[in-house]
Amino acid sequence: MSNVFVMDHPLIQHKLTLLRDKNTGSKEFREVVKEISILMAYEVTRSLPLEEVEIETPVCKTKAKVLAGRKLGVVPILRAGLGMVDGMLSLIPAAKVGHVGLYRDPETLEPVEYYCKLPADVHERELIVVDPMLATGGSANAAIQFIKDKGATNIKFVCLIAAPEGIKAVCEAHPDVDIYVASIDEKLNEHAYIIPGLGDAGDRLFGTK
Repeated sequence: MSNVFVMDHPLIQHKLTLLRDKNTGSKEFREVVKEISILMAYEVTRSLPLEEVEIETPVCKTKAKVLAGRKLGVVPILRAGLGMVDGMLSLIPAAKVGHVGLYRDPETLEPVEYYCKLPADVHERELIVVDPMLATGGSANAAIQFIKDKGATNIKFVCLIAAPEGIKAVCEAHPDVDIYVASIDEKLNEHAYIIPGLGDAGDRLFGTK
């Protein structure tokens, strides 16, 4: 799919293996999620526009490139998406941060929004929606739609691990959204867990069960 970008950089793949290991504790898990997020932010921002300015080096005047002032935003899907925010902000510290909270209705199994707070100028920003896992695609699709309903038109989705089913669902529902992923895993099991995956990212980030 033309709007899916798999980041197979050796450093990302090495760190992803650390995340998959069940013996990796919460402290190291959080640190590695941040490190991978920094590496992924580097690729996600590759298409940012540049403009030319004149500066003076210690030797002479010269023309050089700077970012052209595009407004950015990072939007984690609560709660696991919080683990990716600091890494993203390490490279793009001027970005504003929004939050989208969802829960799955136990009867309808549909995602329900319980919190959505975005920058006021969301329609002017390129938004990077982050969530470590893309399983069925239900939460991602709902979050992206909530954000679109608030006026956003330029959205990228970034996750660490995705199932083919989730990739397909998001591509079909939001073909205008580019997806950046460190690994597309084998499949979902009968409980909608990604195989081989890394377990529940939120629990492993925050030490809960």
